[in-house]
Amino acid sequence: MEREYLRDRTLEGHESARNRGKTIGGAGVTDDSMPMALHLRDQEMSLRDITKRLVITTGAKKGRHPSPATVMRMLREHEEQTVTVSAP
Repeated sequence: MEREYLRDRTLEGHESARNRGKTIGGAGVTDDSMPMALHLRDQEMSLRDITKRLVITTGAKKGRHPSPATVMRMLREHEEQTVTVSAP
């Protein structure tokens, strides 16, 4: 019961922050870095090497490198979108 109460309060806090214009979560990698990430992946570079070459261009983390998890998610989502579009 305590866990549910904590979860509800956390979700209320997130909603309140969004209403004030705050963003929840880390900075995303923008679409302008997608071609570079795809090019580096096609060269069979490791995920860590790809993240070292990408830079976040907007937001509070501007100028920093994205995490490997962010890049992996970005590439996976791109792949899922291409499969969905090309499927009959």
